[in-house]
Amino acid sequence: MLQRLRNIGPGIVIAATGLGAGDLIAASVAGAKYGTALLWAVVIGAVMKFALNEGLARWQLATGTTLLEGWVHRLPKIVSIYFFIYLLLWTFVVAGALIAATGLAAHALFPGLSVAQWGMLHSLLALVLVMTGRYAILETAMKLFIGLMFLVVMVCALLVLPDTGDILTGMLVPNIPADGILYIFGIIGGVGGSVTIVCYGYWIRERGWTQPTDMGQSRVDLAAAYLLTGLFGIAVMIIAAGVHPEVITGKEMALSVARRLESIVGPVGLWCFLIGFWSAVFSSMLGVWQGVPYIFADFVQQYINRPGTPSRVSNRSFAYRGYLLYIALPPMFLLQVIEQPVWMVILYSVAGAFFMPLLAGLLLYMNNRRSWVQDLRNGMLSNTLLLASLLLFGLLLAAKLADVWGSYTPQ
Repeated sequence: MLQRLRNIGPGIVIAATGLGAGDLIAASVAGAKYGTALLWAVVIGAVMKFALNEGLARWQLATGTTLLEGWVHRLPKIVSIYFFIYLLLWTFVVAGALIAATGLAAHALFPGLSVAQWGMLHSLLALVLVMTGRYAILETAMKLFIGLMFLVVMVCALLVLPDTGDILTGMLVPNIPADGILYIFGIIGGVGGSVTIVCYGYWIRERGWTQPTDMGQSRVDLAAAYLLTGLFGIAVMIIAAGVHPEVITGKEMALSVARRLESIVGPVGLWCFLIGFWSAVFSSMLGVWQGVPYIFADFVQQYINRPGTPSRVSNRSFAYRGYLLYIALPPMFLLQVIEQPVWMVILYSVAGAFFMPLLAGLLLYMNNRRSWVQDLRNGMLSNTLLLASLLLFGLLLAAKLADVWGSYTPQ
């Protein structure tokens, strides 16, 4: 076990990538509105994302093929085509949001440059680091980032720590406020990323974990990742509950929390939280810039190569680098001059809500086919967690569809 703990790495990358501005803001909003009452939702979200990522690793280590290969060659074409369309939308919208978030975080720390200028610089820096670096460098950087963000956020949480009995109750006793359903779904859905889960398969391959015997190492890796993810979300919620920020919606939420920390504990609170905010959003950007092009390059390879050819996606390939440029450059310029069209917002919202229950359902189906995964077929615990994920994310989908319908239909 000690040796496995020393070898953790891809899980740290997936944790640092999944902990972005959206997670921080969702947890902050919930903490500001409901105190520590919804801490249990962070725990549930971390467990559900662990189950999904464990299922992905199970498939890849059992079959020697990526999850995307399984979708392309073993399932109806509509599955991979749908995901490809969603990937293009997700990439553009999320890249734009990350550029804006890194700009906001850096501008709060050093206001000499505008939010847009800082965002563009971060996008270009991430582009250069990914283009010129190797996975080992990314993993090392992510360990530093997650260590930094975890340290500063835990310090902030301790500075404003409320009653510890309330914290334990909030973590262990589900409490559902009358108007809190959407916030609960937002926390569960936001903890630990979405599409970036798929990147884990490429990162464990970079580490050389390719055999069924590596499943134990992968579980330890993911357990450490989602333990950190859950503790981070809990700490942020505790901070927001302790400082009661004046702004509890939108991108100004994080800055509002930082200002309130400054008024309560002094400049150290402000700087700690802003450094943690910057670490979260820039590490998320770095992970997305490095990991998501693997998915696109895998698509290209699966549709160009003859069926059954094993995927050996390279981060030096034309497809990988071309998609990296698509992530880093167009959103940086377009989102400054035009707002996202209504149709894109609708498509992204609906497609994104469909993705998580689709992933859970497909893993239930694929990982229970003994002829496909042999001895790594799902056990009772895995099936229970995946079924729970399917139900929870299915409810989130229903809530999202209702919200979209209400927002974009004439009154």
